Amino acid sequence: MGKLAIHDLLYKVEKPARYLGNELNSVHKEVNDNTIRFAFCFPDIYEIGMSHLGMQILYHLLNSKEEVFCERVFSPAVDMEEEMRKNKIPLFALESREPIKEMDFVGFTLQYEMSYTNILNMLDLGEIPLYSKDRDENHPFVIVGGPCAYNAEPIADFCDIIILGEAEEVMVEVIDAYREFKNTSFSRRSFLEKIASIQGVYIPSFYDVTYKDDGTIEAVKANNPNAPEKLKKRIIQNLDEVFYPEEILVPYLNIVHDRVMLEVFRGCTRGCRFCQAGMIYRPVREKGFDRLQELTGKLLANTGYEEISLSSLSTSDYSNLDSIVRHLIDEYEKDKVGVSLPSLRLDNFTFELIQEIQKVRKTGLTFAPEAGSQRLRDVINKGLTELDLTNAVEKAFGLGWSSVKLYFMIGLPTETYDDLDGIKDLAFKVVDIYYQTDKEKRGKGLNVTVSASTFVPKPFTPFQWEPQDTLEEIYSKQRHLVDKLKRKNITFNYHDAKTSFLEGIFARGDRRLSRVLEEALKAGCKFDGWNEHFDYNRWMEVFEKCNVDPAFYANRRRAYDEVLPWDHIDVGITKKFLVKENEKAKSGELTQDCRTNCSGCGINNGFIGGIC
Repeated sequence: MGKLAIHDLLYKVEKPARYLGNELNSVHKEVNDNTIRFAFCFPDIYEIGMSHLGMQILYHLLNSKEEVFCERVFSPAVDMEEEMRKNKIPLFALESREPIKEMDFVGFTLQYEMSYTNILNMLDLGEIPLYSKDRDENHPFVIVGGPCAYNAEPIADFCDIIILGEAEEVMVEVIDAYREFKNTSFSRRSFLEKIASIQGVYIPSFYDVTYKDDGTIEAVKANNPNAPEKLKKRIIQNLDEVFYPEEILVPYLNIVHDRVMLEVFRGCTRGCRFCQAGMIYRPVREKGFDRLQELTGKLLANTGYEEISLSSLSTSDYSNLDSIVRHLIDEYEKDKVGVSLPSLRLDNFTFELIQEIQKVRKTGLTFAPEAGSQRLRDVINKGLTELDLTNAVEKAFGLGWSSVKLYFMIGLPTETYDDLDGIKDLAFKVVDIYYQTDKEKRGKGLNVTVSASTFVPKPFTPFQWEPQDTLEEIYSKQRHLVDKLKRKNITFNYHDAKTSFLEGIFARGDRRLSRVLEEALKAGCKFDGWNEHFDYNRWMEVFEKCNVDPAFYANRRRAYDEVLPWDHIDVGITKKFLVKENEKAKSGELTQDCRTNCSGCGINNGFIGGIC
């Protein structure tokens, strides 16, 4: 089909820059018969996808390989999709403007369960059959990875290949294997059989799922001799040696995270019992100071950005944080380059560092106590005290801050209304501390923002067996907080409970949900993570049509011996450890940070060997 003519369409849409594909540091290659073509698809609009660090890494990694051409694809916004369908223009890759159906691989990153309908919509718009069983030798391989891939069962029937774990090495191995097949008359099946033995590769069609009469899973069994019974995730052992881009794509329009993102480490040692990322990304591996220093210089020179964000699950846990921040400020303050530190923890909050950072650019402060009472913070193993919060806030107000955000979750296991009242008490305490601070020192115009998201139980966490609160329970708790948090200087925001309910269904779903997703697409469900597009009633009609009870997936407690949809996957954390943590949660018993005491989660047996 070749390059598509979209010029006339761009005059009719809101943000044409989303579809141009020739930004600074974008890659364009000559294509010949030997070129392996990879479409990296982000199932949301350009501004969200371009902020995703994983895309930047894999895009530049694959393009660094000879005869591999990786291009970007984003969900077209509603106005663009309308024009494309009207003009019979299939979904295309930005760099070449050629249809994705002409690629060898079409890869999706699974960051969020509510983007599953977008994935199907992009396949449909790309004229690629939705189900893997309906694709033949003329179609690309559909490959997915990312955090939701650890339970991709609800979309497994649509995927040819699922990547478990960190993709940098495994993606190259898959592509190297494909190179041998590329110009031969190979069958899809023979290629999938060849790569099924690569650690971190999961071929869903090589596994059968059987169910019991009560709807729970009886077993997940391999149906192909090349497929391992237990699938192991892939981890990168040395972050200093693994590929990291020295230049990143610089967008034409404002995106969510418009800055250099510098990954300082992977994994987390805290062990919060609700947090999937803290479990699946173990063990902790840090980048060295010298490597970060080298990367920063190259990335700033190659992008022209004026802000560096130190990225990780808990940046204040980086062992060299003080040195790297002071280096960045000393080196780049004269160029007005700011530093931002997301995901700081209250208990090791170093205000001297923050003061340094503020020399270049003033930012608000964000704290995440997660729960209102000490009892509930112990249940979730947050390891924070009220004193940690009040001390941090006192310091902050004394140094001139006046804007503070507090993040909480509602619907956590064992939560009571007393715990919710604790959220109100903490917020009021913060306001009181501001007014007790010397007027000469504190900033003007106090604003305390309290945000409450809804707890969603996730696979591979100690809470994976717990029921999610029903909508009625969440609404009641939200109303309670709205009522309690009426006070000057406090803004209360809460997350839409209906999207959290849907997220909970697909987070712990199985393959029977693929028909639900197919029907949801037909019913017009897409961009479900966006309030203006999400239609809850439409979803409920789809569940009814498919004869699937959403409460079975979201609001039901699982027994420890129930076969879970993801039990054939090994992320290195043992089920025994997760059960133990769930039991400790019930009695409010804390588990120490891994950096001070090994909690015996199992990651150092068979994945990395020795001490984490």
